[in-house]
Amino acid sequence: MVFSSPLFLFFFFPIFFLLYYLLPSRAKVVWLLAGSLLFYAWGEPVYVFLMIGEILMIWGCGAGIQRALDSGKRKQAVFFLVLGLVLALGALVYFKYTNLFVTEFRRLAGIKKRWKSIALPIGISFYTFQALSYLVDVWKGRIRAQKSPVRLGAYISMFPQLIAGPIVRYEQVSADLDMLASGRKKPSLEDVSAGAVRMIIGLSKKILLANQIAVWCDPIWQYKPQNLSPAVIWFAAAMYALQIYYDFSGYSDMAIGMGRMLGFRFNENFNYPYVSLSIRDFWRRWHISLSTWFRDYVYIPLGGSRKGTLRTLLNLLIVFALCGFWHGASWNFLVWGLYFGLFLCLERLPVYARYEKLPRPLRWLVTAAVILIGWIFFQDIGLDQNLELIGIMFGAPSTPAFPLISLFTWKRVLVLGFAAAGIFPILPWLQRLTEKHPGPCSVLRRFAAPVCLILLLALCIIQLVSNTYNPFIYFRF
Repeated sequence: MVFSSPLFLFFFFPIFFLLYYLLPSRAKVVWLLAGSLLFYAWGEPVYVFLMIGEILMIWGCGAGIQRALDSGKRKQAVFFLVLGLVLALGALVYFKYTNLFVTEFRRLAGIKKRWKSIALPIGISFYTFQALSYLVDVWKGRIRAQKSPVRLGAYISMFPQLIAGPIVRYEQVSADLDMLASGRKKPSLEDVSAGAVRMIIGLSKKILLANQIAVWCDPIWQYKPQNLSPAVIWFAAAMYALQIYYDFSGYSDMAIGMGRMLGFRFNENFNYPYVSLSIRDFWRRWHISLSTWFRDYVYIPLGGSRKGTLRTLLNLLIVFALCGFWHGASWNFLVWGLYFGLFLCLERLPVYARYEKLPRPLRWLVTAAVILIGWIFFQDIGLDQNLELIGIMFGAPSTPAFPLISLFTWKRVLVLGFAAAGIFPILPWLQRLTEKHPGPCSVLRRFAAPVCLILLLALCIIQLVSNTYNPFIYFRF
């Protein structure tokens, strides 16, 4: 069940939210856990038991770490920490990477007999990282272990951010969970209103932009690379960049909005990444919860930038190799991570200071080109085909099957116009303008914004009812 499906929007979430709002405050956390497990079990009826087992395991290891630290038994705390990390990471590695490792072994060994591959539990990459951060933070003394398995379970399984993030740290929601459970807090009307607005904006990104671009863009990748011209591949890469941005940021907006409606404040996950003038800036703006997770729990423990230039460059490559592999169990994702890691290393070198003196429009174009080439590697069509596509982008011979102009229709041009405009911070600019000139802009705030939201919601509903094509790129991670 995805957020942009009619089942979720018209049945699950309205019923869940109505009961959540009407229940006594002390029962809200229990209902949040129960509803989250039901949400997960709807699509993963077997693997919900894996999640329950991981919740209990993380709760037990966290409690063990806390007791050991309180007693001054540091070695015992390390034991529980390592135990929890090994079990959580072991489950992730088994379910996500066994197919790749076994396939490669069988290929090298020349084994041709078929075998049954292991299914990947939905969202395991996200909830495992949340569990890992919880254990590490307890061990480092940043937080105290949660005594209640229900509250910890509600944190790990919380359905708004369960499937595709943003990755939420326990310290970000612990106070809200405790206040909800003790009856000292309930969602305010302001939270519900602001959350609903954010949810509609995210749904509009997903349905009206990402899905429309997917219908346009996805068929292109089904062609053999040699049947595509350089112009078509560059165009398809640009369309895919827009698709994945509106697909994932729209989903994140919906998650943040639903979290706000339930009384939680999740951190932002995107900040207009395509306005970046460098790859370093891009990764400060793209999937922020993941990049900060790797920074805090991998890059800094490895030494960060404190141990000299060579060690810094090595740490960056390690982090982005892991980041690439986190996204998918295939070699193209590893190359994708190393590709961005290499550019981040280049930006750390002294010669980069000369590059920063170039005009801003030129640096934006170079950064955009680097990002577009990177998205080619993100296509899970085989590393050989990824490299072949990039080769054609830079002039390798091909026999195009159709011209670029044949891809355009008036509807697609309209969608492209809105999508291209949306990568720039126009809405924040309008908000600052209304705050600076409250008198003339009062009509805009009071009437135009609600009308636009209602119109967007109506268009989304029409699209959902009339169109069954509703892909979600990050669903497989």
